[in-house]
Amino acid sequence: MTQHVTDTVPSEAPTAAPGHREWWRDAVIYQVYPRSFADSNGDGTGDLPGIRARLPYLKELGVDAVWLSPFYASPQADGGYDVADYRAVDPMFGTLADADDLVRDAHALGLRIIVDLVPNHCSDQHEWFKQALREGPGSPLRDRFHFRPGNGAGGELPPNDWESIFGGPAWTRVTEPDGTPGEWYLHLFAPEQPDFNWEHPAVHDEFRSILRFWLDLGVDGFRVDVAHGLVKAAGLPDVGHTGQVRLLGAQAVPYFDQDGVHDIYRGWRRILDEYAGERIAVAEAWTPTVERSALYLRPDELHQAFNFDFLGTAWNATELREVIDRSLRAVNAVHAPATWVLSNHDVVRHSTRLAEGDPERGLRRARAATLLMLALPGSAYLYQGEELGLPEVVDLPDEVRQDPAFFRNTGQDGTRDGCRVPLPWSGVAPPYGFGSAEGGQTWLPQPADWAHLTVEAQHGDPASTLEFYRSALAVRRAHPALGAGHQITWLDSPEGVLAFRRDSGNGSFVCTVNLTAAPVALPTPGTLLLASADVEPGAGTTALPAESAVWWAV
Repeated sequence: MTQHVTDTVPSEAPTAAPGHREWWRDAVIYQVYPRSFADSNGDGTGDLPGIRARLPYLKELGVDAVWLSPFYASPQADGGYDVADYRAVDPMFGTLADADDLVRDAHALGLRIIVDLVPNHCSDQHEWFKQALREGPGSPLRDRFHFRPGNGAGGELPPNDWESIFGGPAWTRVTEPDGTPGEWYLHLFAPEQPDFNWEHPAVHDEFRSILRFWLDLGVDGFRVDVAHGLVKAAGLPDVGHTGQVRLLGAQAVPYFDQDGVHDIYRGWRRILDEYAGERIAVAEAWTPTVERSALYLRPDELHQAFNFDFLGTAWNATELREVIDRSLRAVNAVHAPATWVLSNHDVVRHSTRLAEGDPERGLRRARAATLLMLALPGSAYLYQGEELGLPEVVDLPDEVRQDPAFFRNTGQDGTRDGCRVPLPWSGVAPPYGFGSAEGGQTWLPQPADWAHLTVEAQHGDPASTLEFYRSALAVRRAHPALGAGHQITWLDSPEGVLAFRRDSGNGSFVCTVNLTAAPVALPTPGTLLLASADVEPGAGTTALPAESAVWWAV
């Protein structure tokens, strides 16, 4: 007995225009955090020339596109997500010419480039904000942000009860040019990141111009940071309680996921569609439900949205099946591709997140989770270093921490530095070929026991996680039943095991995942393609190792 996860896509679903492949529907997109990928000049910080030099590695890995976290001019109060100039490259990363060279080289290798766009907020060093402070109350520039008088007899209290994602109030009071305490400005993140007022036409005009600037340079798309946050509820009403950060993505709040954001993205889609080459936009949208997230993906809006529900699901067969079902139903309703992701620059690496204190278990589960993710219909995102099996660095000294949330006593846990430690490329000691000479310093220190995790150490070793990823991506690209699609067919399986089938006109495919801590015998569904652990296919049945996944050709 079998059961379809989702209904077939309705017959009125749009088809690709002639000559358009809609590459994003099955793309594997690799996230690069520029400070931590590769360093070309030995200063301990990654940069654009370093990324450019390593593009052949990404081509060999088998990805389709590279997403670059911000490299814009920035004081780096929040890892580059505090942008001072959206049309300039920060000198720590290189020059605009370096960005142009990177895009050209990527295209020559058949790789696409997606850049981060940060439209919810900027840096407090952005020229608009600095002018707004210089000119004082009544400045027209203050209308481009959310400046408000405070509450209380002397304006000494914040204008409302909104809380920063990084902890504390979402408001900071300024000192006016005459030296007196003055208005407050809204920052849903760090105080160095004032929120734009998207009710102001100048903000719309500026970001349309920024889009065109980078599209003209040749980038293939944008990852839209805090895509759910641009529009705030009219009047900026109170939430009514504290502890708001813990509820983000679980309940509606007046500063996130307001319906007005969709008009913004319809306008951006029109700009993207003007350019040849199928340029795209991807939403980072934390919403209460996957159905709300899917609204960002209607045919005249954005192309993809990150599936945070999948990322946050526990190592549990029932829960994973439910989130897969729910995700496919939601995106199919708007004719969009599903996306699947296990790690990124803001969360604990999944090899550690799934470990429950046992690193070997964590890597075992991480490899199995990767095969599950890459077997599902749609597009997949990889975070730099997961192909090496890198764990989270959990013992960074306080004095090297960079995450702004670490320095505030509420809000996020401030642990994002652990997934941002520079990659190990070669050698037996830090900095592992990252860029500087042996014994040189990197902007975040690397563990002393990473020699076995370097690219050099894993290259050519069939048992390594790197070669496992290369094989998985090669099979995914070659097998006709993998990649883009709308549904899977669940197969009967024991408790704690997931098994599903995907079909195409040129072949079928089965994925089996044992999430239990013991081997499980299953009927052998076909010919072994790839496994996350050693497995011996039997003529009738096959014992799936504990916490493993297997791909089969049928």
